[in-house]
Amino acid sequence: MQVLVRDNNVDQALRVLKKKMQREGVFREMRRRRFYEKPSDKTSREKTEAIRRHRKLARKQAIREGLIAAPVKKPRDGVGGPRGAGAAAGAPRPADAASKARVEA
Repeated sequence: MQVLVRDNNVDQALRVLKKKMQREGVFREMRRRRFYEKPSDKTSREKTEAIRRHRKLARKQAIREGLIAAPVKKPRDGVGGPRGAGAAAGAPRPADAASKARVEA
């Protein structure tokens, strides 16, 4: 795994590395290998994971084919967005900007 450090910004490179490791499942693997897992437990865990993957794939395919309705996404209040735009990046909320304008006027 490789991460580029731009402009000596190690914090941002560390965040990118953690995100890549999360996507690859490294943390989950480390937690699972912390203790010995009996072969019977391992096979039962792998079976349940396979069942979960198969159900998820079937659900996505049914949504694509229009057999079931897609789940409704909840609106998030300024969290996330492109490149951390919004409240997470420190941008003022509309209510905060209005109250500051009243105080300054």
